[in-house]
Amino acid sequence: MHKLLLLGDEAIAQGAIDAGLSGVYAYPGTPSTEITEYIQGSKLARERNIHSKWSANEKTAMETALGMSYAGKRAMTCMKHVGLNVAADAFINAAITGVNGGLVVVVADDPSMHSSQNEQDSRVYGKFAMISILEPHNQQEAYDMAYHAFELSEKHALPVMIRLTTRLAHSRAGVIRKPLLDQNNSSLPKDPTQFVLLPAFARRNYKHLLSTRPDLEQVSTESPYNWMIDGHDKSLGIVACGITYNYLMENFKDRELNHPVLKLSQYPMPRSIINQLINECDEILVLEDGYPVIEELLKGYQEAGTPIHGRLDGTLPRDGELNPNIVASAFNLPVEEGFPVPDLVKSRPPAMCKGCGHIDAYKALNIALEEYGPGRVFADIGCYTLGALPPYNAINSCVDMGASITMAKGATDAGLNPSVAVIGDSTFTHSGMTGLLDAVSEKTPITVIISDNFTTGMTGGQDSQALGHLESIIQGIGVEPEHIRVFKPTSANLDEMVEIMREELKYQGVSVIIPRRQCIQTLRNKSLVHKVKELGL
Repeated sequence: MHKLLLLGDEAIAQGAIDAGLSGVYAYPGTPSTEITEYIQGSKLARERNIHSKWSANEKTAMETALGMSYAGKRAMTCMKHVGLNVAADAFINAAITGVNGGLVVVVADDPSMHSSQNEQDSRVYGKFAMISILEPHNQQEAYDMAYHAFELSEKHALPVMIRLTTRLAHSRAGVIRKPLLDQNNSSLPKDPTQFVLLPAFARRNYKHLLSTRPDLEQVSTESPYNWMIDGHDKSLGIVACGITYNYLMENFKDRELNHPVLKLSQYPMPRSIINQLINECDEILVLEDGYPVIEELLKGYQEAGTPIHGRLDGTLPRDGELNPNIVASAFNLPVEEGFPVPDLVKSRPPAMCKGCGHIDAYKALNIALEEYGPGRVFADIGCYTLGALPPYNAINSCVDMGASITMAKGATDAGLNPSVAVIGDSTFTHSGMTGLLDAVSEKTPITVIISDNFTTGMTGGQDSQALGHLESIIQGIGVEPEHIRVFKPTSANLDEMVEIMREELKYQGVSVIIPRRQCIQTLRNKSLVHKVKELGL
């Protein structure tokens, strides 16, 4: 088969397509977004009628993918690490229901928090769910894992997680494709109670899940993704997980690696191989991009008291992503530094685009709140989060998707009145609607600003589920129509915006203000512009 130059994300997408994928379900989130976008842009995927529309959030994506699996088809759901928190309920229970068609859950973690609120390690979730986890070390392995993961899922009737990190997701390498497989035929589960998690069925399913553990461990032991490299210097054994194997080997391109190495890319851990390494070596160094997951397990696995080194004892930094230089330092090897970063580009904090409608909305909000004082604005995840930075200094929180409305409600319940929530149109339909429902149910006096730019702007302009439906959703939740205020956020409209905000801040009930103007980055997208005009927005 021919060779393609692909991002790690794209390699996973192509591997899934070639493996007979019938549907991908996702909500955009860096560094996972390009997986679904690649499938959306694939001519082959369109010819095969592979579903690839965006979901409202990661929970709905996970559940819809499980529904496709129930019907016997091969499905994949993709998200970033914090998105797995949103999908966790369905993700954990999917291991208990098991699957019918192959189900692959791809999670892209973000060590060093390049574009995230935390750097949690999704392997912890996979271990919690007691399913197989695959962690590629390069793009070819990412493709191969996606290609074979569906077969692994169907063989054991369990979901399979593929976990990758930012550097692999967003770097390119050549990938050799495998033969294109047919999609599964539709089929219903043989056991009609398999997906019914009433306690009686769930207890039975859970016992079955526990019984699969030895089989999954044996599969890891025999996995082509896990291998040992022997070394004559047994004073140290090395465990390199996923992409850290690359970081290790980059330090030994021109020098001999004398220590035994276990390259680990499939979990649960192959205990027999681990024990062999521990028994042979005086000490163990664990390289893993993320939490000290394997390091902690090794400290509990072995009984001989072999010292285990890694992130927990300071041999490697406890936080942030690894890289070849950090690994070199752990071996006391010389570190190769590049040229100094020029002062011109050293500090380049993210900023809202010039002409962005969010800017004008924040200017108006700051003026409207002058009489009340600072500390009253709870924001959410999106481009508008950059309003926390100078010169706007307009927001006081950013915790997780949808938290703006609920935090504003809680602050109001505590006596902070007025309290304001700022949320984007896509984030509102992701996880803001239920918070608004709480506020409406209790008639909590909060002002919610839904900054509507017709898209999911922060991750590149994907479709927003709110497009054309925002007012009807808000009215359906129960906000009084006269307190749903819409305006176009421009400098010319500043006085009008300030006056509307002042009026709604005084209102002792739930009010929603919608500053509405298309994202300037998507104005070049003719299909979106046409859709916006069709909807009369």
